[in-house]
Amino acid sequence: MALRRWFLVVPAVLLVALLQAYFWVPTYDQQSAGNPKRLLKYIEASAADAKILNPILNADTVSSGITDYVFEGLLGADQDLRLRGRLATDWAITEQAYLIVRPDKRLPDGTPVSAAELKKRILDARDRGGRSGLKGLLLAIDVLHPETRAETVVTPPAEGKPAEIRVKVRVPERLRFSLSRVDQDFFSRLEPILGSGYLDGFPYERHVDAEEPGARAHLHLVELLPLAEHNPVILFQLRRGVRFHDGTEVTARDVKFTYDAIMNPKNLSPRVSDFEPIKSIEIPDPHSVKITYKRLHSPAINAWTMGILPQHLLSEEALNAETENLSAAARAAFGMREARFNRHPIGSGPFKFVEWRDVEFIHLERNDDYWEGRPELEDYYLRIIPDPLTQEVEFRTGAVDYYGAMPHQVARYLKDDSYQSFSSLALSYSYIGYNLRKPLFADPRVRRALGMAIDVDDIIRYLLYGEGERTTGPFPKETPWYDPAVRPLPYDPAAAVRLLEEAGWRKNKEGLLEKDGTIFEFNLITNSGNPARKNIITIAQNAWKRIGIECNTQYFEWAVFLEDFVDKGAFDAVVLGWTTPPLDPDLYQIFHSSQSGPKQLNFVAYNNPEADRLIIRIRQEYDPERQRALAHRLHRIIYEDQPYNFLYTPRTTRVLDKKIVIVERDAKDQERYVKIYPTKGGTISYYFNKWRKLAFTPEF
Repeated sequence: MALRRWFLVVPAVLLVALLQAYFWVPTYDQQSAGNPKRLLKYIEASAADAKILNPILNADTVSSGITDYVFEGLLGADQDLRLRGRLATDWAITEQAYLIVRPDKRLPDGTPVSAAELKKRILDARDRGGRSGLKGLLLAIDVLHPETRAETVVTPPAEGKPAEIRVKVRVPERLRFSLSRVDQDFFSRLEPILGSGYLDGFPYERHVDAEEPGARAHLHLVELLPLAEHNPVILFQLRRGVRFHDGTEVTARDVKFTYDAIMNPKNLSPRVSDFEPIKSIEIPDPHSVKITYKRLHSPAINAWTMGILPQHLLSEEALNAETENLSAAARAAFGMREARFNRHPIGSGPFKFVEWRDVEFIHLERNDDYWEGRPELEDYYLRIIPDPLTQEVEFRTGAVDYYGAMPHQVARYLKDDSYQSFSSLALSYSYIGYNLRKPLFADPRVRRALGMAIDVDDIIRYLLYGEGERTTGPFPKETPWYDPAVRPLPYDPAAAVRLLEEAGWRKNKEGLLEKDGTIFEFNLITNSGNPARKNIITIAQNAWKRIGIECNTQYFEWAVFLEDFVDKGAFDAVVLGWTTPPLDPDLYQIFHSSQSGPKQLNFVAYNNPEADRLIIRIRQEYDPERQRALAHRLHRIIYEDQPYNFLYTPRTTRVLDKKIVIVERDAKDQERYVKIYPTKGGTISYYFNKWRKLAFTPEF
C-alpha cells in the first residue's frame, strides 16, 4: 500500500514543480521588467564546447565561431559573397612570370635564342597589339643573370629515400615579366615567338646536383628549376589605427608573424595547406604586405579571411616567458598550442574575450574601440547545452536568444507570431556516391539510371518535411559557381530500366537484372548515428528493388566507416554529404583524378580528363567571371557523368525573438530599425554588430 501511495505522490509532486517552473521562468516579454541589462546581452546555445580559441589552430565549428568575433582577418565576405576589406583597406593582384633563356634552342625562323633577342621580339609583339593579348598585360621585361643557389629539400620519409636532400641549383639566365594581372595563359601567348618545342628536353642534369649519391632520382626537378614560372603577387594596404584589444596597433609584422606561425611545424596548424603556396612575404612598410606565391592558386586569397594574431603576445620571447617554471623537457616541447593565449585570446575583432567556463559558457564583451564602430550589444554568451530539447525550452523561456529549428519544427515556428524565422539553403548537399573502380558502375548510363529510380522529391517532402531543394552538382546553390540551367534527374523508373537495358542488363525469371550471368547486386553503406542517411539508404534500397536491383545495406560507426571503407576505397556505394565554402569553387581534392588514392577525398575514383583540365584552370583563374564560366562547364560535365547521384540541399531555419532588430544610423546619428534579413549564402548574422534587442515589438 505504501508503494502505491509513493507512485501516486511522486508524479503529483513533479507536476506541481513543473507548473511552478512554468509560471516562475520569465518569458521574453518579462525579461526587461526585472533586468533591463538582459536586453543588451545576446545568448546562444551550442551542443558542444569550444576546443581552442586560436584562429590558426582550431578546426571545430564552435571554436571558429568564437574566434570570428574576437579576431579580424585582412579580408571578409560581403553580403553578396564577394571579398571585402577588413584589416586591409585595399589589395592589388599582379604577377611576376619567369622564363629560362635556352641558347640550345632556335626560334621558329632559325635565329639562335638569346635574352636580348627574346626580349626584343616579345616587346615588339606587345607594341603591335593584335591577337597576342600582350598589350595592356605585359608591363616590363627584365633580364636576370645566372645564379647558383643551395637548397635543402624535405621529402616524406620512406625506406631507401632520404628525408632531407641538400641540392645545388645552377639557374641559367632568365627573363622576368611584370604583368598587370594574373594570366595562366601568358606562356601560351608567347608560343608563336618561342616555338612549340621551346620548353621540351631541358637538360636538368647539368643544372641540379645533390650532395648524397643517387639522391637526385628522388627530386622533383621541375619544381626545383621551373622553365616557365608563374608567381602571383598580392599587395595589401592595411587599415591604419586598428588596435588589438590590449591597445597595441595591428601592423604588417603581425600579418607576417601569423603566416610564420602557421607554417611552423611545431604548431601543427590545420591551415598549412591554405598557406603552403606562398613563396615569400615582404613588409615594404608597417602598413603594407607584399605576398608572392610559388604558383597559380586562386583560392589562396580566401585564406586571408582568417584572423590575424598579435606577434607581441605569441612571439618566441613571449612563449618562453610562460615556461620559466617548467622542466627542460617541458620547455623544449612547449609551443603555441600550449600557450595561455588559447584560453584567453586577444584579437582585434568586434568583441573581447572575458571568460570561459568549461562545459558551461563562453563570455565576450563588445570592443568599444572597434574600427568599424562599437557593436550595439554589450555582451555575447555561448552556453553549452548538449540536449536539443533543453535548448528549445531555454529558447522559448527567453534564456537563449537563438534556436536552430529542426525540420519537423519549422512549420510550427513559421506560424508563431512571437518569433521571426529565417529559412535558407545550406552550403551543403547529400549524395549517393559510386565506387567507379567497380566494373558494375563503370557505365555512366548505369549511374544515371540508379538516380532516376529514386523519388528525391518524396525524400524532401517526407524526410525533410519539405525543408530542402533538389541539387544537380557539386557547388552550393547560392553561389555563382552553381549552374541553375542544369535540371535535376527526373524520377522515371521506366526510363531507368530502358537505360539499364541499353547497358546490357536484362531481367531474369526472378525479376532481377542480370548481365553475362551476373546479378545486379551491391552494398550501400553509410555511418550510423545519422537518421537522415539511414532513411535515404532504405528509400534507395526499396526503389532499386522495384526495378530489379538487389541492394544490401549496412551502417558503421563513423571511425570504422572512414578507416575501413571510405579511406581504403573498399565499398560499392555510400551515402554521404559535403559542406562546401561559398567563396571557393576549387574541387581539386574531391573530384580531380590524382586525388583518388588511400585516405584522399576523391574516394569514388572519378576520372574525366576534361573535368581534370577544368578543375586546374578554375584554381589557376583569378578573374571571377571567367572562373564562373569554367565552373558552369565543370558542373555540367560532372552532372552528365553522375559519379554521385546528387540528391538535395537542406534548408536551415533559424528563429529569433521579434524584438531583435538591426539598428541603422544616418549622418546625424538618428536611429532607424530594420528587420533582420538573410544575405546571399543564407547567413543572418552579417549585420550582427548592428543587432539590438528592444523592450517592445516593432512594426515593420
